[in-house]
Amino acid sequence: MSNKESTAVSREPVVLLHGFPEEALMAAIHAVKAAAAEAGMDAGSIAFTTSTPTNLEWKVKALIREVRKEHGHFQGQK
Repeated sequence: MSNKESTAVSREPVVLLHGFPEEALMAAIHAVKAAAAEAGMDAGSIAFTTSTPTNLEWKVKALIREVRKEHGHFQGQK
């Protein structure tokens, strides 16, 4: 694997939400999914995450990789 490949980040969509109360969090997720579907995107391809004390310390690249990995895992379990 080349260095470029090993540092590449998925171009699949990831949404990070920070500081939302539970009800607003769910409303934001539903709104993003509805807008994506309206735009012709597969809303199920969007990986959502919220900030945590741990992931706030991560580099964005590492966060995106982990969120996409988890999303893929959960999508495979359906």
